[in-house]
Amino acid sequence: MLAFEQIDSTNVADVGGKGVHLGELRRIEGVRVPDGFCVTTDAFQRIVAEAPSIDARLDLLSRVNPDDQEAIRTLSAEVRGAVEDLAMPDDLVAAVSDSLARLGERDSYAVRSSATAEDLPAASFAGQHDSYLNVVGTAAVLRHVRRCWASLFTERAVTYRRRNGFGHRQVRMAVVVQRMVFPDAAGILFTADPVTSNRKIATVEAGRGLGEALVSGLVVGDVYTVRDDQVVTAAVAAKPRFVQASPQGGTQDAPIEPQRQARPALTDAQVVRLVRLGRRIEAHYDRPQDIEWCLAGDDFHIVQSRPITTLFPIPATGDRENHVYLSVGHQQMMTDAMKPLGLSVWQLTTPRPMHEAGGRLFVDVASALATPAGRASLLEGAGRSDPLMRDALQTVLDRRGFLRSLPDEGSGAAPAGDPPDPIETDPAVVTRLIQQSQASIATLRREIRELSGTALLDFILADIAELKRILFAPRSHQAIMAGMEAAWWLNDQMEAWLGERNAADALTQSVPHNVTSEMGLALLDVADAIRPHADVVAFLHRVVDEGQEGDGFLNELADLPGGPEARDAVQGYLDEYGMRCPGEIDITRTRWSEHPAMLLPTILGNIKNFEPGAGKRRFAEGRQESRRKERELLARLRALPHGERKAEETKRMIDRVRTFAGYREYPKYGMVSRYFAYKQALLREADRLVRSGILRDKEDVFFLRFQELQEVVRTGTVDAELIMQRRRAFRSYEALTPPRVLTSDGEVVTGRYRRDDAPPGGLAGLPVSAGTVEGRARVVLDMAQADLEAGDILVTAYTDPSWTPLFVTVAGLVTEVGGLMTHGAVIAREYGLPAVVGVEQATRLIQDGQRIRVHGTGGYVEILD
Repeated sequence: MLAFEQIDSTNVADVGGKGVHLGELRRIEGVRVPDGFCVTTDAFQRIVAEAPSIDARLDLLSRVNPDDQEAIRTLSAEVRGAVEDLAMPDDLVAAVSDSLARLGERDSYAVRSSATAEDLPAASFAGQHDSYLNVVGTAAVLRHVRRCWASLFTERAVTYRRRNGFGHRQVRMAVVVQRMVFPDAAGILFTADPVTSNRKIATVEAGRGLGEALVSGLVVGDVYTVRDDQVVTAAVAAKPRFVQASPQGGTQDAPIEPQRQARPALTDAQVVRLVRLGRRIEAHYDRPQDIEWCLAGDDFHIVQSRPITTLFPIPATGDRENHVYLSVGHQQMMTDAMKPLGLSVWQLTTPRPMHEAGGRLFVDVASALATPAGRASLLEGAGRSDPLMRDALQTVLDRRGFLRSLPDEGSGAAPAGDPPDPIETDPAVVTRLIQQSQASIATLRREIRELSGTALLDFILADIAELKRILFAPRSHQAIMAGMEAAWWLNDQMEAWLGERNAADALTQSVPHNVTSEMGLALLDVADAIRPHADVVAFLHRVVDEGQEGDGFLNELADLPGGPEARDAVQGYLDEYGMRCPGEIDITRTRWSEHPAMLLPTILGNIKNFEPGAGKRRFAEGRQESRRKERELLARLRALPHGERKAEETKRMIDRVRTFAGYREYPKYGMVSRYFAYKQALLREADRLVRSGILRDKEDVFFLRFQELQEVVRTGTVDAELIMQRRRAFRSYEALTPPRVLTSDGEVVTGRYRRDDAPPGGLAGLPVSAGTVEGRARVVLDMAQADLEAGDILVTAYTDPSWTPLFVTVAGLVTEVGGLMTHGAVIAREYGLPAVVGVEQATRLIQDGQRIRVHGTGGYVEILD
C-alpha cells in the first residue's frame, strides 16, 4: 500500500501509470489532487499466483488465435470471474482499512484501475480498464478493487494488448483509491489541439456535474480553444442532463433545469485559469497532456493526467523561430518509420539538411518561403508534384505573422560557375552514365568484401562520398531534367495545340533503360521458367502457405523435376534486382535477396495470369503504342497553321523524352545497390560484435546511428539501454501517420484539392497516367500478401520501385501518396496503366473487392458499388 505522497516516477512497476501520475501531480506547485492511496501490483501478483486456475487460463489466452474473438471472449470472461471470486488476504484487508480510516472511512471514493502499461507515452490504454465512482465503505472498496483487477481481462483490454504488443503477464494491475470530489463542472483539457496537433492551442471540454456524462456520451459538452491566454473559440452546448453521485453509492444521471441547460459550464476566466494550470502540468512532464479535471466551488482539482499518444512529434531545433517542415517520405514514396541507422545513412547521402521526428525525415522550408522567389519556386514545384502539399504550404503562407518576409537576394553576386553545356539528345549519354555507375558499384563490392572493424566503417563513409558524387553529378542531373522537361513541354503544347491532355503518357511507354519497369517484366520471365514444372509450382505454393522465410526453399528446389532451372531463374533475378525491397531507402529493410520468398506470391500470380512470353510481348506492345501515338500527334499537328514547324518541334521533344525518360529510375537503383553492399558488410561486422559479447543481437546495429556504430566498433562498448529505448520508440513511431506539412507549433497542416471537376462522391487525386479503367479494387498494404488477378486495380498507401512487379498484372493504380514524377507514376505511364495518386485515405474509403473506376486523365476515382 502506498499513499500518493509516497509515490514518484520510480514507482511505475508498483502502482502503474495512473498511480505514478497522481503521485507526480501532487509534487507540482499549485496543482490540487484529491488524497488517496494505491493498492500495489504486488498485491495483485501475490493473489493471482495463489490461484493456479488463473495461471492456466492465461496460458490458454496467450495461445489463442488473435482473430478468434469468440475464444478470446470466452477465456477472458473465465479469467475475470476467477479474479472476482478471489478471497482477500487478512493483511491486505487490514492495510486498506487503515488507509481508509486515515482519509475518512465514511467518505466516498473513486476506485480506479492503474495497469503498469497504462498512461504511458507510447500507449495510453485509455478506457481499456474499469473505474468506479462514489464507492463508500471498506467492504465496497475491497469488492471494487477485485473488479478493477478483473478488468485487466476484459475482451477489449485483451484485444488492445495484442494489437500493441503487450503480453498478458507483462502487464500488472494496481488500483487507485482516491477521495471523491463532487464538482459543479468537470471535463477534459488537452494541452495540444487533438485535431490539428497544434501545441500552442489548448482545448477544454466541460460539462455539468461529474465528468462521466462527457466520457459516456450522455451529453455533448462545451468546447473552448485557447491560445496565448485568450479564448479563441467557444461552442456552448445544450446540456439537458448531468451525472451526479447516487445516495446508494455509484452514480446516476439527472435532468438539468431548462433555464440552465444552455449556460456555459465555465466562464472564460475559468477556462484560461484551467489552461494555465494545464501548461504547468505539461511543463512538468515535458510533453502535451490529456488532463481530467473537476471544479468544486472556485477550485480546480486534477484527478488524472496522461500523455497524448497520438500527436506526431516535432523536429527538435533548439531555437524559438517558426519552421515549416515538408515530409521527405511523401517525396520518396516511403512514409513508414525508419530505424536510426537508416535515418543516419540517408542523411549522410543527401546534400540537404534534414530533421528527424517520429522516425521520419523532414526538410525545413521556412527560409525558402520567406522570399518571393523562394516561395514561387517552392509552390510551383509542389504544384506539379503534390497539389496537397502545395495547398498546405499556401495555408501557412496565408497566415500573417507566422513566417518572416524577406526580399530576394540582390543579383550583384558573381555567378557560382559557368553553366554546363546543353545535353544533346544522344542515347550514348545515358549508356555512359549507366556504365560509369556499374563500374563504380563493382569496385565497391570487390573492395568492401574483406574489410572489418574501423576500416570497414571508414571505407563506407568514404564510399558514401563517391555515391553522392555519382548521384548529384551535373551530367546525371541534366539527363533526368531533360526527360522531365521534355514531358512537361509535350503535355503543355499538345494540350494548347490539340486540346489533348497528358500526351506524354503514351509516348513514354516502353522507353529504353528504365531499370524499374524492366524489373517488373523480368519477373514475368521468371514465371515462364517455372510454369512448365508442375511439381515446382506446387512446392512454391506450399512455401507461401506455410509462411517460410529466408532462402532455404531455393536449395530444396534442386531435388524436384525442373527445380534447378527454376532456382537458376530466381537466383538470376536476385543477382540483378535482389537489393530491392519495400521501403528500400531504409538500409535496415529486409531485401529480396535476404528473403526471396517475398517474391513468390507475385511469381505465382504471374504463372496464373499470363501466357508464356508476356514480358517481351508487353514491352513490344508498349513500344508500338508509343510509335502509333507519335504518328497520330504529328499528323494532327501538320494539319494546323504552321503545322510543319510544330511537328518538327514535337518530334524533337518526343525523341528527347524517349532518350532520357528511362534514366530517371537509374540513380536510385545505383544507390540501393550500394546500400545493400553496405548492409551486408555491416551485418558481418554485427555478427563479430555479437560473438565478442558487445551486442546481444546483430540487428541491434539498426538502432544505432552510423556515427554511434563507428564508436561502438572503435571502443568495444555499447549502451544497451539506449538500444532498448530506441526499439520501444520505433514501435511507437510505426503507429503514427506522418503529415505532408508540419509546423514548429506541431500543427499538421492538411491540403485540399481546390477543384470541382470530380463527380459527386468521387475521390479526388492527382492524375499521373492517362486513361480510364473499371475493375475490382484490391486494397494491398503488404506487397508480399498481394493476391491479384488480371484486370484488378491496385489500391495502396504508396508504391516505391519494389512494387513494380505487381504493375504487370493490374489494370490501374490508386495510391494515397505520390506525385507526377514519383516512381509509381513513372512506371504506370510506361506500362500504360491509368493512375491517380494522392487520394487521401484511399485504403480506408475504398473497400477490398469493390468495383471502382479510375480516371487517370481527370484525376479522380469513382466507387461503383
